[in-house]
Amino acid sequence: MIQSLWLFVLAGLCEIGGGYLFWLWLREGKSPWLAIIGTVILMVYAVIPTLQPATFGRAYAAYGGVFIVLSILWGWVVDRIAPDKYDLLGGWIALLGVGLNSQKLY
Repeated sequence: MIQSLWLFVLAGLCEIGGGYLFWLWLREGKSPWLAIIGTVILMVYAVIPTLQPATFGRAYAAYGGVFIVLSILWGWVVDRIAPDKYDLLGGWIALLGVGLNSQKLY
């Protein structure tokens, strides 16, 4: 289960980080190299979920909750937007869903 959690976090960081680098290029006029690096990171993200032992649908359902929480944390750390009570509640609900879903992952 620890390996799966690590893979969920790694996949989330790759998806958010790769998308963010692409965003910086396209929306904020930064270097095209950021788009290239972001694209490579997004390709790595596409591979990581295949390392999960669970079926595709269950793995992605659990990953969705982890992605929500990582997105809130990314906004807080990188964009400097503190989560409000609704972000925190939504994150906890998403993690509850991950916990319930993970009972069927293995």
